[in-house]
Amino acid sequence: MTELEAAGSESIKKVLLKHGVKEPFFGVKIEYLKPIQKKIKKDYQLAKDLYATGNADAMYLAGLIADDEKMTKADLQTWVEQALSTNICEYTVPWVASGSPVGQEMAMQWIDSKEAHIAAAGWSTLSNIPVIKADTDLDIAAYRKLLDRVVKTIHTSDNRVRLRMNSFVISIGSYITDLTDDAIAAAAKIGKVEVNMNGTACKVPDIVEYINKVKLKGALGKKKKTVKC
Repeated sequence: MTELEAAGSESIKKVLLKHGVKEPFFGVKIEYLKPIQKKIKKDYQLAKDLYATGNADAMYLAGLIADDEKMTKADLQTWVEQALSTNICEYTVPWVASGSPVGQEMAMQWIDSKEAHIAAAGWSTLSNIPVIKADTDLDIAAYRKLLDRVVKTIHTSDNRVRLRMNSFVISIGSYITDLTDDAIAAAAKIGKVEVNMNGTACKVPDIVEYINKVKLKGALGKKKKTVKC
């Protein structure tokens, strides 16, 4: 924590606050966290201890060094409930959950939550799982049903949940080749997705445009070793 505090920056804090990161945190650039991650690699208990501080920088680092396969249902539930910052609920927790044997099960529960940050974490987790897992390990029929669910509910969902649903359709179309056409068809039904980005320069990606870019690169269905960054 002392090391993280020393690397903190007030200017970075101001930027992160606009992007939904909540106090307490020091404002540490991710580039300062990567060498720590490289040195520690994985540490289940240290990750849990860092996350328990409630400091958003420490929580982000916790996700980078977490031993995903050791995370229990109780661990993941505790993490998602405490993930009030957008970078933690939409990235950190989903990264770890997607690498966990129980991640799919937890995500399916989370998307039903009335707590927006938990629902967002659920959709983000479901977006990440197809990125790192072979299609043969996925329930394609279940993902097809989830696309239908997004079509029906995206425009009435919470602001950040809409953004994560939008990303979900992109992920399905890009990483599950059997569902690429389904994702594009879903996008046509969904239309334009409006999300309040709190005055930042961030934009909601166009689903079809994004999938077509992936297709042009010849990268449809190409998996990654990790979603952590």
